[in-house]
Amino acid sequence: MRIFLAILGGFLFSASAAAQTEDHTENHLIWTESQITQLQQLVDARASEGLESCPITNFSQPNSASDPYRRSRLASVAANELMMAYLEGCSPASVRAKWRISSDDRYIDTQQLLLKALVGNDLASYFDALRPRNPHYRALREAYASETDEEKRAILAVNLERWRWMRLVMGEKYLLVNSASFEVTLWENDTKVKTWPNIVGKTKSPTPIFEATVSGVILNPWWEIPTSIVAESIGALVRNHPATARRKGYVVQNGRYRQRPGPGNALGQMKLVMPNPYSVYLHDTPNKNLFSEPVRTFSHGCVRVGGAIDLAKTLLEGSATEQQVDDILASRKTTKLTLTKAIPIYIAYFTAEGAEDGTVRYFPDVYKRDRLELAQNDASTTCAV
Repeated sequence: MRIFLAILGGFLFSASAAAQTEDHTENHLIWTESQITQLQQLVDARASEGLESCPITNFSQPNSASDPYRRSRLASVAANELMMAYLEGCSPASVRAKWRISSDDRYIDTQQLLLKALVGNDLASYFDALRPRNPHYRALREAYASETDEEKRAILAVNLERWRWMRLVMGEKYLLVNSASFEVTLWENDTKVKTWPNIVGKTKSPTPIFEATVSGVILNPWWEIPTSIVAESIGALVRNHPATARRKGYVVQNGRYRQRPGPGNALGQMKLVMPNPYSVYLHDTPNKNLFSEPVRTFSHGCVRVGGAIDLAKTLLEGSATEQQVDDILASRKTTKLTLTKAIPIYIAYFTAEGAEDGTVRYFPDVYKRDRLELAQNDASTTCAV
């Protein structure tokens, strides 16, 4: 991984800078016969990545063999097309419309990377460096290469493509929520550290796909009730049954409907600080019995975490002790604690992933997102129970 980062370190330019150097660099890329052979092998092998539908320029066109400069130009075009397929996949932009995890892979100067590969005469290693680093991708790729069942191959191909939509470098430490597996996992250096079960949005209010940054934890949080849920149920409860509403902790302050901290609070005892435009958060829940269900699509969009306090304590290591967390929880006072270092969180959707025993786990396509050719039509989401 360190070698990989060193390779890419000098190639993360702005798009404009990369464009300025592209033509100048390409004119100096002269391919040898062995490199042409290596490239052809890589192009032919793209089917094992689920990239067989990606068009690649034919660099063995008639008359190109007798014109090494023309053949080299065509080979460079084909190599860059293959590099971008490794980095970004080859689905149309419309298919990725609801995949709101941005990728900075397009800023990698693939021309400079290709030049270094040719100088080192090692194309295979450089293409390998462009594959997603998470072990789930490797597991899916190996399964895809040997799978004969067409339905499973289609599922594997969809999920390989989704990994290519993720950032190539996801961070030294990050959280990954998989809404299809109903799990949140903590990763360090692309090694899984810990897993917690979760509950995600109903099919009519699916948890969206997006990325955010976790900077802290709120213990004993207030619940700021979304207007849609006020209209759906809470507003009527406060108006028609005020005593019951007070007993459940509901209050109206300056026109805002809120719920006091406490055991019955919809957010439970903790909520991650992870600002995002969807008002979707990871939080605790008082309804712990629902974690025993195999399919856990019960929320309005937010992600409820089983063992949420353990998640909080794990993330707060180095900034608060377990005893300090316990004392704050016992005090019932709303307290915000800051992580020693903010980490990225990815709310994603994978219906297949690698298992601990080296096999692949398949999950129900609860949101019917596996058909990439169809536009996704997520309903608007709000955070609630």
